[in-house]
Amino acid sequence: MSAAGGRTPRASAFVYPWDVNGDPGAAARLAGLGVHQATLASAYHSTRALTPRHPRHRVVTASHAAVLYPPDGERWKGHRLRPYPAGDWAPGDAYGEAAAALAGAGLDVHTWVVLAHNSRLGEEFPDTSVVNAYGDRYPWAPCIAQPGTRAYLTGLAVEAAVRPGAAGTELESLGWYGLAHLHAHDKTAGVRLGDAGQYLMSLCFCPSCRDGYAGRGLDPDETADAVRRALEPVWRGEAPGGGWEAVEKLLGGERAAATRAWRDSVARSLQEETVAAVRAAAPDGFRVLLHADPVSYHCGANAGVDPGHILSVADGVVVPCTGGPGLLTPFAEQRVAGRVLAANLTVVSGMGGSPATLGADMARAAGLGATEVRLYHAGLASDEDLSLVAEALARRA
Repeated sequence: MSAAGGRTPRASAFVYPWDVNGDPGAAARLAGLGVHQATLASAYHSTRALTPRHPRHRVVTASHAAVLYPPDGERWKGHRLRPYPAGDWAPGDAYGEAAAALAGAGLDVHTWVVLAHNSRLGEEFPDTSVVNAYGDRYPWAPCIAQPGTRAYLTGLAVEAAVRPGAAGTELESLGWYGLAHLHAHDKTAGVRLGDAGQYLMSLCFCPSCRDGYAGRGLDPDETADAVRRALEPVWRGEAPGGGWEAVEKLLGGERAAATRAWRDSVARSLQEETVAAVRAAAPDGFRVLLHADPVSYHCGANAGVDPGHILSVADGVVVPCTGGPGLLTPFAEQRVAGRVLAANLTVVSGMGGSPATLGADMARAAGLGATEVRLYHAGLASDEDLSLVAEALARRA
């Protein structure tokens, strides 16, 4: 029976290597939830993560963005920018060890690759970072307009995605990162920025982007000044509103359109180049999905995309649906035969998820066109959360 006919779409759960390695029961426990696939991190940003069931530890601290396997020295020889090996939180080929255990439990394994989100890169190579209109650098956000950064991200995607035995990959943050970011002890919520403020504070003014604006007919200095003027009422506490119309109101329609045209073209070309490079290195049948937001000017882990364009480039998308499945609709309206539309649902109650309503949430997502679901996150969830997940998947099987 199809998803629309009442059965659950194919399900995958996110997991880290440290959730599996050193825990003899982890792979079987994950398979026992009723999922078909594990989406296993192979390149990931810095994090501090609970491991509620692991026999050796309860907290893992990954102090910097890293690859969770030994990087290929020959591939990166002579490159200024290169991936960082993990520390003791993922020693050796941590990804490969976990992938073998998960495959041994009968699960398909796909890689989970975080790209344009790397604080250590920005700290060691500050010139690679997004620079806002005030001159502040965002070390967590590599500027994807810079040729060196683009080459690094594409090479990282190829190496981290096409790991031995992987049947596909999910590429996170393959696009612009901006102000919004859960940085260490974040204190950025004191002013309500809204969509418009977030966009203006995420515009980059590094040399590459300044050249890009000039190519679109904008004077970069005048544009930065216009951004600062536009934000003055926001700092005073005036709510800027949401949607692109609010950006146009603050920045002016023509200037806003030109900045967006530059940024959209940069993100689209990077996505095209990266997906093509991964496919060229992968075996036949290897699936390439992007974590995506259907509003192209949005920044973050779910990269802003044009739905029709990205579904003509990648094999599908993973769409955030924890707050409701509405973001699926723009992708479903541009449906390309054979493309995956995966609804990403948080099932960790302590992180705002609702495992108790998972069955209904999956049904709503399927009704809007979801062909698969992603469950975030099997390693972080409590036993009670996982029990509710297993019950929901069993009821809809």
